[in-house]
Amino acid sequence: CDRQIDMVISGGVNIYPAEIEAVLHAHPAVMDAAVIGVPDEQWGESVKAVVQLRPGMDATAAELIAFCDQRLAGYKKPRSIDFVDELPRDAAGKLLKRKVREPYWAGMTRRV
Repeated sequence: CDRQIDMVISGGVNIYPAEIEAVLHAHPAVMDAAVIGVPDEQWGESVKAVVQLRPGMDATAAELIAFCDQRLAGYKKPRSIDFVDELPRDAAGKLLKRKVREPYWAGMTRRV
């Protein structure tokens, strides 16, 4: 189960990032993925995936969103996807979601 802080609350619905990350990891082009909540004026937070592709592989945001749409309830699929060369991890290999989340929440306070 995800830590409480990692949960995305969109329109009052609790969304667990680990479920979405597992679907993204099943895509052949995805090496690593982090799912976070980002500010959304209408819903409080919206689901965003930050994805690291496998070397030599290619995928578009639209392709990955469609892949998720076929495997998840509509409210769980990412609304947007950003691509990075590498996701931040600590020395033990643990994903640092706080560092992934920071740029999207800069200058804001969590409203949910």
